[in-house]
Amino acid sequence: MTSVPVRALLVRGMLAGLGAGLLALAVAYLLGEPHVDAAIAFEAAHEHGHGGGTEPVSRAVQSTAGLATAVLVYGVALGGLAALAFCVALGRVGRFGPRATAALVAGGALLALYVVPFLKYPANPPSVGDPDTIDRRTALYFLMILLSVLLCVGAAVLGRLLVTRLGVWHTTVAAGAALLVAVGLAYAFLPPVDEVPDDFPADVLWRFRLAALAVQGALWAGFGLLFGELAERLLVPRAVRSRPATAP
Repeated sequence: MTSVPVRALLVRGMLAGLGAGLLALAVAYLLGEPHVDAAIAFEAAHEHGHGGGTEPVSRAVQSTAGLATAVLVYGVALGGLAALAFCVALGRVGRFGPRATAALVAGGALLALYVVPFLKYPANPPSVGDPDTIDRRTALYFLMILLSVLLCVGAAVLGRLLVTRLGVWHTTVAAGAALLVAVGLAYAFLPPVDEVPDDFPADVLWRFRLAALAVQGALWAGFGLLFGELAERLLVPRAVRSRPATAP
């Protein structure tokens, strides 16, 4: 693996993102949509007759074609970006093969792009939140994503600088501790957002957030497995892949 065919890996990354998007779509439809419907029903029950007119897109279209389009486009786009990150990471994050590197990239992306921001600003159903603060909430969420990515990259760079001095184990502990401290400071300094009504059903909110986390977990797990296999077949010669592990 002396050279990395970026274009071929980019195409495979987008295909893997499409496949992972299909998996995430199934999880979103089966786990997420029922709780979205419950949240919308709660909102409708509390409108007190102020009827809000007709929606430009029906709920039936939103939960089927709209959901599919959004999730699949999202999966393809992130698959392409993750494939480029894989090209950068391959051979630079340890002596890992394509499958293991793909798993590391997928896990790192899940952590940086979703888990860390999610713990500060967890997902809410569409009926929760003041419409007048949506711009502020969106800006804070994307700021948290940006900080998360920068801090995770910084922890990886710190690890590369320390590994020759401290060894793999102590470097992992030190870089992980530094990341936790930095993320904690970001959580402390960024303003909180809590606009969930006091009478909103706690079980609906909790299950919706778990479903949102499951969708992202399915997306990145699916991508890591699919892209890892595609990258392995592209980068590792068949003779090497088929060689028995016990061969001399």
